Amino acid sequence: MLKLNINNESSRLRAVVLGSAVSSGPVPEVAEAYDPKSLEHILAGTYPKEQDMVNEMQAFKNVLQKYDVAVYRPENIENYNQIFTRDIGFVIEDIFVKSNILPNRELEIDAIQYIIDQIDPKKVVRPPSEVHIEGGDVMLWNDYIFIGTYKGSDYKDYITARTNMLGVQYIRDLFPHKIVKEFDLVKSKIEARDNALHLDCCFQPLGNNKAIIYKNGFREEADYLFLVNLFGKENLFQITRDEMFDMNSNLFSIDTNVVVSERNFTRLNNWLRQNGFIVEEIPYAEIAKQEGLLRCSTLPLIRD
Repeated sequence: MLKLNINNESSRLRAVVLGSAVSSGPVPEVAEAYDPKSLEHILAGTYPKEQDMVNEMQAFKNVLQKYDVAVYRPENIENYNQIFTRDIGFVIEDIFVKSNILPNRELEIDAIQYIIDQIDPKKVVRPPSEVHIEGGDVMLWNDYIFIGTYKGSDYKDYITARTNMLGVQYIRDLFPHKIVKEFDLVKSKIEARDNALHLDCCFQPLGNNKAIIYKNGFREEADYLFLVNLFGKENLFQITRDEMFDMNSNLFSIDTNVVVSERNFTRLNNWLRQNGFIVEEIPYAEIAKQEGLLRCSTLPLIRD
């Protein structure tokens, strides 16, 4: 039986579901693109090749195993993208929440059912269908649960708007003892440099008191200032529009002082080392072309 435990983003990791790029299918048609960054690469003929993505994910797995993390993988579905496990579910405390994701991604949840079957059924929940919430928008920070959302009246017109206010309320009701703070994110269907697909595309806490942040990912300056006040300006690494596009805020913590990062994030990686982090650099630039990176590829189950 798996005893889940997740209370923040950076405590020592013990078990995780890492996505898979094996048999990830042909290059999508333009009409099939879920986000503007994938669309950009489909149109440019630079969409990532399966073998390159498999190699990148293997490098990630190697680092996780170096730190004795139990790594689960989804069962393989032929010709199907199973890289971004963060979208399909998430753990808060000892509860596994199944996401209501885009309908044509439902098979991805079936592929990790063998893991969910190892969890106490009373600890597995699924929100009603009108409740939209994806793991990339949910971030735990001890007493806080941060949730990215989109409050625009045109929510339904955006395939890039993944978590609605009903999702925020659902988490509030499920965890009444937590401080649930939602953030209204900037969305774009056409320009990936102006699209915070999930909260972890413009913000991510690290260590005990540090965070990466992109100011223009928030529709309301007050939301950005809330985080500046909570963490302290001196503890924040401010990323640029291009660094946000490259997914600099989508790192993954194995421990309070160990972070997995993309090897090309030179400015960020230097800052992390200056602040006492061990930075495990791996190649992940091909997977980044699908508007997801290291955090997006993981579904943590147990942290100390």
